[in-house]
Amino acid sequence: MKIFVADNYEKMSKQAANDVIDMMQSRKDPLICTASGDSPAGLYKEIAGRVSGNQLNPSNWFFVGLDEWIPMNGNDEGSCRYHLNKQLFRPLQTGDEKICFFDGRANDLQAECERTESFIQHHGGMDVAILGVGMNGHVGMNEPGTSINTRSHVAELAPATQQIGQKYFAKEQKLKKGITLGLKTLMEAKNIILLISGKHKADITQKILEDTVSENLPATLLRNHPALKIYLDSDAASKIIAP
Repeated sequence: MKIFVADNYEKMSKQAANDVIDMMQSRKDPLICTASGDSPAGLYKEIAGRVSGNQLNPSNWFFVGLDEWIPMNGNDEGSCRYHLNKQLFRPLQTGDEKICFFDGRANDLQAECERTESFIQHHGGMDVAILGVGMNGHVGMNEPGTSINTRSHVAELAPATQQIGQKYFAKEQKLKKGITLGLKTLMEAKNIILLISGKHKADITQKILEDTVSENLPATLLRNHPALKIYLDSDAASKIIAP
């Protein structure tokens, strides 16, 4: 486990982008797992900026989405796919044939899980998984108590997740369930990039780094990954840095 603490969110995002790009460029047809949310948004902005400035060509990159609200897909404003389309896929001009993303409106959600797992296996696994963390320590939509042995599945969302998730939408939504890559699937990624930003994440950051590794706090399980890098801004790191 390596921890990078930056003075601010912009520096954190730039360092994470540098490292992700280095990982991607060393592979022929890399597969990257993308999380939506506030913490990874700056990383995507950095990557998109380098593409628009002709400093980077990601035409050989493939993508798999981390999770999606049920019942939503990219046509729903505020969905995970909606935000990633806006922040990453469209700026990179990535074709749909290179993106595997859960359709939370699908009639057969188990088939969606199997399709996604098959896509990952077909590409030889995920080269990089970009992750954020919830206020209760969830990763993706793997809530506290989720088994480390889970693969892609439909998840019941914790009340805190239902409430905090409202910030992504213009009007109130019923966010009872989600569909997500499982913890076992994520732990099989060759590299994990965990981004945490903001003063409001200082408490959970401290718990992730200092508490006992447990399914009750899913993000702690990532500490067992052999190639975990954690990127923090100074606000998120404020309770782990000695004064």
